[in-house]
Amino acid sequence: MAWILFLVLVAIVLGIIGVATHGLLYLLFIGILVLLLALALGGARFRKNGRANR
Repeated sequence: MAWILFLVLVAIVLGIIGVATHGLLYLLFIGILVLLLALALGGARFRKNGRANR
């Protein structure tokens, strides 16, 4: 769980730097990819634990 939160934090930081710095827009796209990766990992972990099943 800590890795997923860390990846989300990294994605937010990369996105902010990518938007704020002129010429580093590619960091925004890397941040988006990292965020999607973190969401996929979190969803897979959530589903694997069986918490979604009642």
